Amino acid sequence: MKSGRPLRSEMKKTPPLVTAKANNLRLDRQLCFPLYAASRLITRLYQPLLEPLGLTYPQYVVLLILWEDAPCSVSHIGERALLNSNTLTPLLKRMEDLNYIRRTRSVTDERVVEISLSKAGTLLKGRCACIPESLNAAISYSPEKAVALKRSLDELISKLQALPETLARNA
Repeated sequence: MKSGRPLRSEMKKTPPLVTAKANNLRLDRQLCFPLYAASRLITRLYQPLLEPLGLTYPQYVVLLILWEDAPCSVSHIGERALLNSNTLTPLLKRMEDLNYIRRTRSVTDERVVEISLSKAGTLLKGRCACIPESLNAAISYSPEKAVALKRSLDELISKLQALPETLARNA
């Protein structure tokens, strides 16, 4: 060690197991990052289509659910949209302020809030009908690949939902 630095032969080698674990921490090895990035990029594509309607992407998701299932409970919407009630409540309040939905207490159980579409919310479906096609055209991803990807993501979501809550919190 003449220059104050250890010679290469004097340096300790990193054990292979440590190197393998460190490689697992590379961004390009993470499943979560491309899912996160793709979600953000796709959501960004929705913005110019939804903005003229005064909608955010989560509000659009709620409308998609309501166009299929209305009237339905807040908990039903939360389950389908994978949103907690603390996220959903202000979102629904804003949609009610926009006159797209109505919130009412269930006559059979006043703890349950039922969500129905207003006339404006029902009519909005026609204005949103072109959104999926616009997105597909912008992305120009083959329909076969899109179907396969959606199938894979649905399977992944199902597996993640099946995890015990304690495992998911500690993961």
